[in-house]
Amino acid sequence: MTLLAHDRYCDEIARQVGRLRTVLTSGADLSATVPTCPDWTLEDLVRHVGRALRWTELIVRTRAEEDVPLDRAPGSAGPGAQGDATALDAWLAESGSAVVDTLREAGPDARAWSWAGIDNAGFWARRVTHELVVHGADAALAAGRPFEAVAAEVAADAVDEWLEIVRFVQRVLPDAPARELRAPGRSIHLHATDTAVGLDAGRSGAGVPASEGWGRVIELPEDGVTWRRGHEKASVTLRGPLTSVLLAFYGRLPLSAPELQVVGDRELLELWLEKAKFG
Repeated sequence: MTLLAHDRYCDEIARQVGRLRTVLTSGADLSATVPTCPDWTLEDLVRHVGRALRWTELIVRTRAEEDVPLDRAPGSAGPGAQGDATALDAWLAESGSAVVDTLREAGPDARAWSWAGIDNAGFWARRVTHELVVHGADAALAAGRPFEAVAAEVAADAVDEWLEIVRFVQRVLPDAPARELRAPGRSIHLHATDTAVGLDAGRSGAGVPASEGWGRVIELPEDGVTWRRGHEKASVTLRGPLTSVLLAFYGRLPLSAPELQVVGDRELLELWLEKAKFG
């Protein structure tokens, strides 16, 4: 696993908060349903993100040794009035600034509890980055706005982190839907077709020539999900621009999207989308 630099994550958190704020202040209907999270309105989504930022900031700032109740984070409740985009935007901006400042001050190795057993601030910088990327896509969908492409190195790392999370869930939550991701002998190939060419070249242990571009080969044996960098013939291949592959792999973009191509065992890919969940 090759992580991005800690400051790169912090920069991206600030950028993604800014993108979410742009959606929020664009005149979008705060009561609109989020298509990919149908139990939420756009305002619910923004409040969820802001609370998560403030909770993370508290965990890292206090060097928490154990889980912390969400309502203990200062300002986690958000604005009292519903439907006030200006107040919601100010609260989100403050939430983002606070967590970025705290993460930068802490550095990646500062001890801080996490649910994944990776108890350092670096875990949280990475997790918050990709939480914001995906929920930024959710917000854009709710507002009917296009979602801008994510920087290639961020999108690639988001795929890798999601694979790690799914394997973690399989290991520690035996009753979660991810337990059903068992398909020995079958595999999924993710292949970026855009400017991410050469993204893995030169990384330690990558073994992927620049000419072949970015790719992941995922297998589903009985003992849990495994993956490797590269390109191989697989049961099913998902091809497209890297941001689109990322969003489809997270269930935020339909496989029928015109920029995507699915070749092979579509049902296997649909099984992944159905079962690759936290609970």
